[in-house]
Amino acid sequence: MAAGFQSVTGEVIKGNFNFNKKYVYLISAIAALGGLLFGFDLVIISGTVSSFTSHFKLNEFETGWAVGCINLGAAIGAVMAGKLSNTIGRKKLLMICATLFAITGACTGWAISFPLFIAFRMLSGVAVGAAALVCPMYVAEISPAPMRGKMVSFYQLSIVIGILLAYLSNYLLLNTGANNWRWMFSSQSAPSLLFFAGLFFVAESPRWLIGKKRNEEALIVLNRIGGNEYAVAEANQIASSFAKKTTERATDLFKKDVWPVIFIGIIVAIFSQAVGQNSLFSYAPVIFKQAGMAEDSAFLQSIILGVVNFIFTFVAIFTIDKIGRRTLLLSGAMLLCLDAVALALCFYLNAPGYYTLIFVLGFIAIYAATLGPVTWVLLSEIFPNRLRGNAMALATVSLWIANFFTTASFPVMKQQFGLHITFGIHAAICLLYFVYVRKRIPETKGKSLEEIEDKLTASFKTTVNTKPDLLQTSNT
Repeated sequence: MAAGFQSVTGEVIKGNFNFNKKYVYLISAIAALGGLLFGFDLVIISGTVSSFTSHFKLNEFETGWAVGCINLGAAIGAVMAGKLSNTIGRKKLLMICATLFAITGACTGWAISFPLFIAFRMLSGVAVGAAALVCPMYVAEISPAPMRGKMVSFYQLSIVIGILLAYLSNYLLLNTGANNWRWMFSSQSAPSLLFFAGLFFVAESPRWLIGKKRNEEALIVLNRIGGNEYAVAEANQIASSFAKKTTERATDLFKKDVWPVIFIGIIVAIFSQAVGQNSLFSYAPVIFKQAGMAEDSAFLQSIILGVVNFIFTFVAIFTIDKIGRRTLLLSGAMLLCLDAVALALCFYLNAPGYYTLIFVLGFIAIYAATLGPVTWVLLSEIFPNRLRGNAMALATVSLWIANFFTTASFPVMKQQFGLHITFGIHAAICLLYFVYVRKRIPETKGKSLEEIEDKLTASFKTTVNTKPDLLQTSNT
């Protein structure tokens, strides 16, 4: 029995508790605003590429660097956030992120030189990377198991809303003069301040509190979520997982009993960014213009892309806790492969622009309904409590490095190989991901974080010297 909590049977945690869903929705929605800023910050640049490229007189390599450098900042932010989230807590780190978002948006927009533009863009990436690590982790840690998939999916929904708002902001500011691109970047500061204010109303993660021996505070939070019986049962289970090891070191990630789980997280993170959606989100107006659309029309099509992204995210939200994470990953990877092949053919055959638009929207719809939300849910679930901060950091660093290479290489690949070869490569990547998911990714729906930890670490301990296929990759 973990110290600090009253006795409770092991089966209580399986009971039908009367969860305070309104409270869970509220704190999850506020935390998910970090995802809104994530999406907004990444995509706002799509409407500014032509303007700042002309203003700073950039070539294709410099343009790719300008668009992709935010991902290197995000990788740095993820590394820092892994340690900081364990030291100062999830809530305080999110408040720091909100402050960074507000400052760097305006500073990027009004940078007087290209080096300053890059510096502020990378600093903004630090906020993106930290928020991308902490927000889904916080939501997963505070949500009851039956609600967790849906709640973490709301984080992806907030990213989608941020993307849509960025496209809309770009469209509305398009005709504001020669400095329109500066105002586009600066518009990020408004939602950042809203995020900062909302964080005063959220509680700290009960898992972080128990890890810091602040048991009474954790019980108060858990009691508000599900009542006293749930609070005691959940607190005991959380405390037991921490009792296995009292300290967290980065080197623990590479031990043979947990490394297979960490490796799964890294692969999921990398493929989530390499399948091709970043090329569409970051360069949508450029792609549509190459397909023969006028500038105003291309910006309007980008808004439609954002709307489709928003609508289809609800497919994942309402199915992820029913049909499971693995099924969505499998179907998404295969459908994205087929759609990327169709896009490659469109550009190879110089098909009319509306064909390109259909398959671009189809690609985004598939990603929004499958890989987009499932990635963050799976990453927030599979890592052990005692290692979650560092494990999430390593996975999200991998994610941002993959994101950097895909966004930075796109203008170069477009020029050197053409869009048909570029999307053909994305199709191959999607097919590889399908094969990996089929062989390696476990199902985690309906289980508490501690149950997932016990099941995965136990299976790897027994299979470390045999075939590592015994991950129970079925949906049962």
